[in-house]
Amino acid sequence: MKVHEAKSAQAPGGLQKHIERLKYRILAVGGLVETAIARSISALVQRDAVLASAVIAADAYIDRAEVEVEEDCVRILEDHQPVGNDLRFVVAVLKINSSLERMGDLAENIAEAVISLSACERFRRVGGCREMAEKAQAMVHKSLQALVHGDTLLAREVSRDDAAVDRLQRQISERIEIELERCPENAPPLMQLSYLTRQLERLGDMATNVAEDVIYMVEGQIVRHGADAK
Repeated sequence: MKVHEAKSAQAPGGLQKHIERLKYRILAVGGLVETAIARSISALVQRDAVLASAVIAADAYIDRAEVEVEEDCVRILEDHQPVGNDLRFVVAVLKINSSLERMGDLAENIAEAVISLSACERFRRVGGCREMAEKAQAMVHKSLQALVHGDTLLAREVSRDDAAVDRLQRQISERIEIELERCPENAPPLMQLSYLTRQLERLGDMATNVAEDVIYMVEGQIVRHGADAK
């Protein structure tokens, strides 16, 4: 595990104990979120409303874990007043924690859309949704692997992948518009599908946020808004 390997030269032992616990907890949240996303995507591909319901039920665990990580971060800042690498690590974890919680919400939103669409068995799906879902899921996996290993090259790859997910979302939206004109009676499921693709697009955005925060954590470089010079 390479998350925050470097320790501040003069950091007290008590701080490092809390840093290690925080490292473990943020990775645990990442694991919960990745499982939720994988299950929501499987539910989408398989049209499995039962699996989708399980994703919704499990979101409470992610919410509780997110609160625990935030409380740990605040406690470290208040009790130890970290500096240097330790401070950067805690700040990055606070941001990553928020992004992970939002990913969990997006997995729940996808699951809810799957349940709505499962009632429309005769509805012909618009092409590209499965590809988009799998690309967004792959971005999440890469961003979490970048976090685990402190891999900034992989993190930068996530940022580049986001353009492909955005492009697919635009293409699917165009196909949905064509289908709406062709079969206006399918408006309810088509609108649900449009909503679902927006959630997938946001999932890619959140994965990108995590990747950017990993780069900040490891290199101290802020790369949002095109600030990455590499």
